[in-house]
Amino acid sequence: MSGRVLVVDDSSVIRQLIRVNLELEGFEVVTAVDGAECLDVVHRVRPDVVTLDAVMPRLDGVRTAERLRADPRTRHLPLALVSACTELEGEGVMGDGRGVDAFLAKPFEPVDLVRMVRRLMHGRAGAAEGEGDGSFGPVSEVVEP
Repeated sequence: MSGRVLVVDDSSVIRQLIRVNLELEGFEVVTAVDGAECLDVVHRVRPDVVTLDAVMPRLDGVRTAERLRADPRTRHLPLALVSACTELEGEGVMGDGRGVDAFLAKPFEPVDLVRMVRRLMHGRAGAAEGEGDGSFGPVSEVVEP
């Protein structure tokens, strides 16, 4: 399965790590350095999945997710928070139409990253084909190493 992933992280090392692992699995990867850049490019790039770091300058991952959910054009875009801030798991950032669809704790195993992205893409394909209401309830997950 291939698809386009928008990777948003202020660390160039993490962006490159995610890019390489996803490209090795056949995904096309576009990157952004923070949430503000993500919002600038998301409509042009038209990703199938967005991964967001939680802590970034200008606009963090949680606020970026809220803005993407508020926009009708990106409301159903699968979002994953990839962060070392594991306390965010229990703070209402997952699901319910406002938050992210998956959480992957840093440090992570590349196989867990790829599995999460594939699950999110599968969920999006099902929603695009008219299955259900477009929500990602079954896809919402916490992936821990």
